[in-house]
Amino acid sequence: MKGQICHVEIPADDLGSLQKFYGGLFDWDFEKMPGDIEYYGINQGDEKVMAGMIARQDPGHTPMFYVCVESLDAALAKARDQGATVIVPKTAVKGMGWYAVALDPQKNLFGFWESDEKAA
Repeated sequence: MKGQICHVEIPADDLGSLQKFYGGLFDWDFEKMPGDIEYYGINQGDEKVMAGMIARQDPGHTPMFYVCVESLDAALAKARDQGATVIVPKTAVKGMGWYAVALDPQKNLFGFWESDEKAA
């Protein structure tokens, strides 16, 4: 199966004002996600949240995409074999799944997502 982009993440310097911008422009709604970080799911009218907005972590934090995989461990191994550099290792999002972030050989950020309700 070909990898499919399953999530897009938008960083914001001011969450409230950027939510107002995108809400007004595209009629999106925002829902605070559980956890300690400032992260909001973006409701685009679909049944499943496919995008999120997060407080910008550093000046170089740019929008990025995540590809859904069946096995994060296997995907990370394959990415390394193809020349990627893993910069955020396999990390749990409690009750939702696992993610990791890598740089492709030309230094573009991308992420992996493995759904797993048992992630802790």
